Amino acid sequence: QVQLVESGGGSVQAGGSLRLSCAASGTIFSNSAMGWYRQAPGKQRELVARITSGWRRNYADSVKGRFTISRDNAKNTVYLQMNSLKPEDTAVYYCAADPTESGRYDFWGQGTQVTVSS
Repeated sequence: QVQLVESGGGSVQAGGSLRLSCAASGTIFSNSAMGWYRQAPGKQRELVARITSGWRRNYADSVKGRFTISRDNAKNTVYLQMNSLKPEDTAVYYCAADPTESGRYDFWGQGTQVTVSS
């Protein structure tokens, strides 16, 4: 089994930055695609960023140029650097693992709250 534990959320003013971390247990991390999702109150969960085992990265249009996803396989950790934060970035952010790199995320973290005030 794989366990994912997010950290780094918090409250910040608009224009500020946060870095989220997701530590993974288990042995599948280096071969998995990893994703960061978010869900705001009353909205559907959306994929914010994804990174494959080969470091191919994709971003939602709403965060392009502001967010950067990266990974450290030696630490079994994936990061989401969030800059120029906006109030509309406020959400619970979830880390997820896609072990087969098929687009199906089989493992999820518990989520971390990000609140951006204007």
